[in-house]
Amino acid sequence: MTNLFFESGNLEATEAFLSAAYTPMQIGGRPTDTRVRISRTAVGGLSVDRLSFGYTMGYDAGCLGKVCLVTMHSGTIVDTTGGREEVFGPGETFLIAPHDRPYAGQVREARYTITMFDPRLLGRVASVPRGGEVRITGPRAVGPAENRRLGAAVAYLRDHVLDDSAASADPDGLLVSTAAQHLAATVLNTLPNTARVDRPGPRDTRDAHSDTLRRAVAFIEANAHRDITLADIAASIPVTPRAVQYAFTRHAGTTPLGHLRQVRLARAHAELRSADPSGSATVAGISGRWGFAHQGRFAAAYRQEYGVAPSVTLRSG
Repeated sequence: MTNLFFESGNLEATEAFLSAAYTPMQIGGRPTDTRVRISRTAVGGLSVDRLSFGYTMGYDAGCLGKVCLVTMHSGTIVDTTGGREEVFGPGETFLIAPHDRPYAGQVREARYTITMFDPRLLGRVASVPRGGEVRITGPRAVGPAENRRLGAAVAYLRDHVLDDSAASADPDGLLVSTAAQHLAATVLNTLPNTARVDRPGPRDTRDAHSDTLRRAVAFIEANAHRDITLADIAASIPVTPRAVQYAFTRHAGTTPLGHLRQVRLARAHAELRSADPSGSATVAGISGRWGFAHQGRFAAAYRQEYGVAPSVTLRSG
């Protein structure tokens, strides 16, 4: 895990830092109040930055090369790319720009969070052929509920995954990779993009039989300890990712990733039962190894499934 902090009142120093941390850019204007504070936490190709500008800053920036989501807490950001003027305010989570295009605009006395990840992750979790490209086609969520879901996914990543305690409980990176997949899937379900499909096609329906479910379950059971996606599960059969989703819905009453979470919960349960209660094992350490970052949610899911708190299982092991 990498942690970075920058604070300055010098515009030239701020421009140099932003160019190094994001993409080459030029800051416009010469404000009298030049305070800025930026902190970054990054791990496994994910980064979350907290930024606070005490002034209006114009920028003209190159391509980011990453999916860049901005969550506004106060102030505004105005996108002026291509001569348009689109204003984003508090409570919005949006795409600042396509990963392969330059962008321009203004930050107006704003406090906000930036979350970035590799755009290839969208293709991994989407219902498209392996290696296919997925493009986000609009900056805003398709509706208010979707905007709230996207903001909640960013907050979960920021507050419960990318912190020191979570990193220490995730030596194999499963927790971070699972959270990254969840964020990418949320992006695909909330922002307009080329992978959005409302209904399964004829091939998906035809392939969504019980044998598809059986083979998908077997793959999940054998690979639950790995960083696997819906596309990986489908490729192992092979059928389309949507056929796998439809098979689970039709024959199991759940989703492929929902079943994967249940398998990982069972593996965590087995580890808690077999751990030496007087040893160094902890609930956070075991749950983190199986991709559970939020201890409260893990404990709630565990209690619902096994009737006791995970700490009780550990003490009685």
